[in-house]
Formats: sequence, structure tokens, C-alpha cells
Amino acid sequence: MSAQFPRVDSRGQNHQGLRVLDSHQHFWRLDAPWCVWPDRNWPRLYRDFLPEDLVRQTEDLAFAGSVLVQSQPADEDTDWLLALARDDPAVLAVVGWVDLASPQARARVSDLAGNAKLRGLRPMLQAIPETDWILQDDLHSGLTAMCKHGLRFDALVEPRHLKALMAFAQRWPELAIVIDHGAKPDARGDVPPTWSAQLAELATLPNVWCKLSGLRTQQACGDSVAGLAPYVRHILESFGPRTMWGSDWPVMHHMDASYEGALDDLLALLPELDEAAQARLFEGAAREFYGL
Repeated sequence: MSAQFPRVDSRGQNHQGLRVLDSHQHFWRLDAPWCVWPDRNWPRLYRDFLPEDLVRQTEDLAFAGSVLVQSQPADEDTDWLLALARDDPAVLAVVGWVDLASPQARARVSDLAGNAKLRGLRPMLQAIPETDWILQDDLHSGLTAMCKHGLRFDALVEPRHLKALMAFAQRWPELAIVIDHGAKPDARGDVPPTWSAQLAELATLPNVWCKLSGLRTQQACGDSVAGLAPYVRHILESFGPRTMWGSDWPVMHHMDASYEGALDDLLALLPELDEAAQARLFEGAAREFYGL
């Protein structure tokens, strides 16, 4: 049975007065030695994106803060993000990166866990050729340390990973897991039935949550945002109150979207939610998941 949000009959929702806690945004510096993406093939993203840029994007919103997520597979990037977050009250939490297969993973996880803003880790699974990478025994030490310190696991996966993620989530029921970007389905046409079924199956596990984020960049340039409606509906109906909104800023600019415009586009696609359900989606779920 799907976990549905309560619905109301009102129409014409917009972001005015809506408090938003962004569960998924990034910063990067192109001149950083560890910055390997974006490159010149992503012209709208090929520049620095820093805290002052996000302030300009959100200054007209009731912005409650954000979760800053790593974008580079490097310890140096995580250290830099934590240094930025230390001086930025708008960054409520950081999701960093650790090489979980390294023999030093347990020590690194334990060291990072001493930082109050470090709330989770994200291996970049989408960039790893081995689809079942997360099931290898070499990760046990690092994952045990994550569970010991109450850290969350951001799953940057594609549809090819969902079967392995199901086994992983069952193997580690004490580990809170959130699926980034709805598992990045191909959103250029009809909803893929395998993605739909596997995502709904994952939603039956109480330790698995989902971010309603990043779907626009799964479309083709020129596609109407209206084409995302069945994807949004399926995620909400599957995960219900375990769904959290994230902008995926600044990656959203790849589709030439503004922060406020992307928020308004999503609100136009949502089933009509009552006030409590809106507050849960746009703030409460992220607060609970990341322990804010």
C-alpha cells in the first residue's frame, strides 16, 4: 500500500510564505585541485558556486537553511565544505565523502563524526562501474563506524543500482538511507516500469527515504516540466512523509532554471497537499532525517 500525503482541494499553490529547508545543494571551486567536475561540457555550471551565490538565489524566500552535499570524491573537498559550513549559519548539515573501501575508512569516519555539522556520507555510486559495489565486504568497517556515530547514507544511485540498494538496505537496517534524485530515472518519456516497481519496493523499508530533487536534469533539453508529474506523484505516493525536497542547486542551472522558478515548477506539479504535508515535505522530513 502506498504511503500517501493527505490532499486538499485548493489550487494555485506557490512558494510565497512557504518555509523551505533545502535538503540537497552543492558548492564548488573550479581552481581546487580536487575539483574534477563540472568541466567545459557543462557550460552553465562551469564556474565557482559559493555561499554568497546561494544567498542571492534564496534572499526572497522563507529560507530555513540547507544541507550541503559533496560533489567531488576527495577528502579535501569534504574538509573544505566543513570549513565553509563552520562559518555559514545557513548550512545546517554537511554530507561528505569517504572512501568506504579504504582500510582507513573507520578512522576517517570517526574523525569526521566529531564535527557537529557532518551528518552523512555519500559515496559517488553513479560513477562506479560496479553496480554491486555497495555489497562488498570491504565496506563493513566504514559502514559500522557510520552506524556507531549515527551518520546517514546518501545513495547517489541510478536505476541500475536499485536491486543492490534493496539488498544493502536490508543488510544494514540501522543505517538511515536517503535516495538522491529519485534514483535518477530516465524522465524523457513514460515512467519506466522497472524503476517504478523497484522504488516502491524500497519504500517498504522504514530506513529508506527519498529526495524529490534533480528530476528536471533527467529530462531532455526542451522537454516540458509537466512531463515530470507522474514521477513526482510516484515518489510521493511511495515514500509519503519520508520524502524531502531538495533543489540540487546549482546543477539545476544545467536546464536553465532559477531557484525560485524551479520551486514554483515543482509546486505546480504536486498533488494538493494540506499545510502540514507541505511543511513536512519542504522542511520537516529533512530535519528529522538529518537530525537537525
